[in-house]
Amino acid sequence: MRAIWTGELSFGLVNVPVKVYSAIESHDAKSHQVDAKDGVRIRYKRVREGTDDEIEFANIANAYESEGGDTVVLSKEDVKSMPVEKHREIAVTEFVPREEVDPIMFDKPYYLEPSSKSPKAYVLLRQALQETDRLAICTFTLRNRTRLCALRVVDEVMVLQTLLWPDEIRQADFPALSEEVKIRPQELAMAASLIDSMATDFDPEQYEDDYQVQLRQLIEAKATGGTAFPEAPEEEAEDDEVADLLAALKASVKNREAQAERPARKRAAG
Repeated sequence: MRAIWTGELSFGLVNVPVKVYSAIESHDAKSHQVDAKDGVRIRYKRVREGTDDEIEFANIANAYESEGGDTVVLSKEDVKSMPVEKHREIAVTEFVPREEVDPIMFDKPYYLEPSSKSPKAYVLLRQALQETDRLAICTFTLRNRTRLCALRVVDEVMVLQTLLWPDEIRQADFPALSEEVKIRPQELAMAASLIDSMATDFDPEQYEDDYQVQLRQLIEAKATGGTAFPEAPEEEAEDDEVADLLAALKASVKNREAQAERPARKRAAG
């Protein structure tokens, strides 16, 4: 892995030199755009509006609209002049209970690696976070943007999880949820029974990205002139989901119980 940021993690008067690495990578199949008629690759050019003059990327700036409606052009040098750009620090501002940060705020995760000769300060903060079961709320600048982050521990590594700003999270406003809905006790009991029958420990390794798997199957089939997927019969839609809700819950519980019995029968037969 290659570090994307280096600096210091600071809390109180303690500074911990760290390197930041992206904790995720894409596994999407690589593609590029082509002309659908003959497969010739499509190329894009940056040109001045109203002309065919191509502009070098280094000469391109961003334009913003001021509060008065004027267009303001900011160069890369203008952006670099902002004070926040000069900070090479992940600043811990507070420590909060883990449950107070709603997962809806989580954005991208980054690994922190200690970069000093001794990892003692890094390990100390890591263990303190584990012992207190708290998250460290931090701010730092990455790629010209100030980020709000939560510092947490995953296994033996501290992970910096960028957070969405409050005004980036949209409010859920669905009229249907404000209507009064009557839930019968037997429906609630059956739903709880279904949840209990499906309860287990989370193992992400048992899941796979069906879209990417099928996309690669399709690519290989097209490359060899074959057919990737035989046509499957269409499933009939449910007509009245509300009237049959209890029946569907009961059937679901029975189905889960049957699935649980099959492995037991195999073990007994073996």
